[in-house]
Amino acid sequence: MKSRTGYMDEPVGELKVVRDFLPPPHELVFEEDTVKVTIGLSRSSVEFFKREARRNHTAYQKMIRRLLDVYASRYDQEAPADRSAARR
Repeated sequence: MKSRTGYMDEPVGELKVVRDFLPPPHELVFEEDTVKVTIGLSRSSVEFFKREARRNHTAYQKMIRRLLDVYASRYDQEAPADRSAARR
C-alpha cells in the first residue's frame, strides 16, 4: 500500500544512528566584542580574501578577523620564555 508521502511500506534495511553534531541554538547567538580599526592591506591580500569569501559565501572581513583571532590566540597562549626562543 502506498503512503501519503509516496513511499512503499517496505523494510528500509540496516539503520545507523548519527550523533547530533549541530551546536544548540544558544551557542549560535552571541555578541562579538569588536573594535573598529583602520588598516592598510596589500591589494593582493584583499583580492585573495574577497575571492575566497565569494567562494565560501561569507564576508571577507570576517575571514580576516578570524585569521587574526586564531593567530593572536595561538601566540597569546605561549609562555613568555617560548616567545623569546621563537624570535631567535
